[in-house]
Amino acid sequence: MDICPPSPPSGRTEFVATGDGLHLAVETGGAPGVPALLFAHGFGQTRGAWNGAAATLAAQGCRCISFDARGHGESGHLAGGGYHMQQFIDDLLGLAQRQPAPPVLVGASMGGLLGLVTAGEARPAPFRALVLVDITPRWETRGVERILAFMQAHPDGFAGYAEAAERIAAYLPHRAGRKSEEQLRPLLREGVDGRLRWHWDPALLTGDLIAESERYQPRLFAAARQVDVPVLLLSGERSDVVSHATVAEFLQLVPHARHVEVPGATHMLAGDANDAFTREIASFIQSLDDVPTRAGRRTTPSQHA
Repeated sequence: MDICPPSPPSGRTEFVATGDGLHLAVETGGAPGVPALLFAHGFGQTRGAWNGAAATLAAQGCRCISFDARGHGESGHLAGGGYHMQQFIDDLLGLAQRQPAPPVLVGASMGGLLGLVTAGEARPAPFRALVLVDITPRWETRGVERILAFMQAHPDGFAGYAEAAERIAAYLPHRAGRKSEEQLRPLLREGVDGRLRWHWDPALLTGDLIAESERYQPRLFAAARQVDVPVLLLSGERSDVVSHATVAEFLQLVPHARHVEVPGATHMLAGDANDAFTREIASFIQSLDDVPTRAGRRTTPSQHA
């Protein structure tokens, strides 16, 4: 979970209705009328996790769309909870279908899994290409448990921004410096008791959604076998969610995928190495016409950024 946006937002925000009546906060920047990059964040993140990458890629002529998933950030919360993975998949497909042409989906962690299922199952193909950011259909349990432990650790919130910054510094010890109140403000909400709590709906952590993620693995594997658009998998060298074994398994499932390991990066790849992250995406989308799909049955070897 990259809980600190690297730069201020730079686009236009609108609230888009979902099929079941929630509203998603959707931010769009860059040149209109060009094929889009659709960014889907990870569990516990907001669209602000993409601010740095979106600003860089928009300056290079891309149209960048990011959104807060349901139950996150400024998007709607389900009354009474009841979150299920299919709702998130439907939301993503709906946003992709709103675009005049299939976008390139850039999905981190949960967002990547949603993109993988959608790309493998929906026809016609809803995406021009798929970029998975440090996620594979099988993941390392210890890394996911570490993320969930952080998210579950402070249900009573924090007395102030300094206390929240201290908790983040302990969770991300490899990051230099403490986060400022300005950086933290979009990620915290003040309750009626005056305490600050994270932006996500607590019901995300107490319902069936987390247990469902394990049960979705067979569906993820089946979807991966059906993906027939260009695929780039970016993994962090120091990730505890993706490993060499899970990457190798993914490349067996999607033999036309290209894999790049980003040196020094953890699971929070975009926040750890934004320059390398955006460089790899830019290179990938600039060469899409030459990137193989499953029909070509060509495999690009793993590389280091």
